Amino acid sequence: PTTPSPHSTRGLGTKMSNRVVCREASHAGSWYSASGSQLNAQLEGWLSQAQSTIRPARAIIAPHAGYTYCGACAAHAYKQVDPSITRRVFILGPSHHVPLSRCALSPADVYRTPLYDLRIDQKVYADLWKTGLFERMSLQTDEDEHSIEMHLPYTAKAMESHKDEFSIVPVLVGALSESKEQEYGKLLSKYLADPSNLFIISSDFCHWGQRFRYTYYDESQGEIYRSIEHLDRMGMGIIEQLDPMSFTNYLKKYRNTICGRHPIGVLLNAVAELRKSGLEMNFSFLNYAQSSQCRNWQDSSVSYAAGALIVH
Repeated sequence: PTTPSPHSTRGLGTKMSNRVVCREASHAGSWYSASGSQLNAQLEGWLSQAQSTIRPARAIIAPHAGYTYCGACAAHAYKQVDPSITRRVFILGPSHHVPLSRCALSPADVYRTPLYDLRIDQKVYADLWKTGLFERMSLQTDEDEHSIEMHLPYTAKAMESHKDEFSIVPVLVGALSESKEQEYGKLLSKYLADPSNLFIISSDFCHWGQRFRYTYYDESQGEIYRSIEHLDRMGMGIIEQLDPMSFTNYLKKYRNTICGRHPIGVLLNAVAELRKSGLEMNFSFLNYAQSSQCRNWQDSSVSYAAGALIVH
């Protein structure tokens, strides 16, 4: 299929042409291997080191940095995915490059990965579009953004035994207000209620150092990296309580630079909505890592955490 130029106009909500629009794996070869066989071997290695303790996950939180930094951590979340029941994978990632106050849908039909291509669920996309709550990102914006892309190879790997039986629903999440997080949470809760859907929430944790303009340090914790871990684990503990308000208050108090705070907020609000109707759920973090250990003010690091939501 021919890929139209990035300037071709797409009908919003309806397909104007029958050409298949592909989003290229723009970060392959830099953030992760562009070689399918090499990438497959790496993912297999990381997954083999992780335990599947709480399958099947209905939602996971996993990092979106280069795989050399966070590939091993992310495996702990992906190990909880059950491909035999999953038919749709929602991927919610924060926007790093374009200012966005709402959520946006991709103009593509297909997302490429070095393993195999993933197909966007156009039926769910049409339903979401009808709500009037979404905008459409450009193909350029889509390909520049890494927060969703970094989950595609892992999704393809986790789902490989049923690779022709599932579709994906990528959603770029903007800098939402608390009321918007609630609104999107409510909207997506009906999809989260369905056991054949999996939600992937893309987020790194603390970005610490002068280059991130964030240097919170609680000396009572010892070395800087220990203070960072303490701060992150406090936030992780609050996420595990599944209370959106507590998470918002934590972020207001400490300003922890959790880049996926809005996707996490949407998930927590979706969970809160389902709990009203009596669904029981719990969330557990399974792994935590830092890109390096900060010991002085010149250092910097990014933290990663992997966890899973189980519906009882």
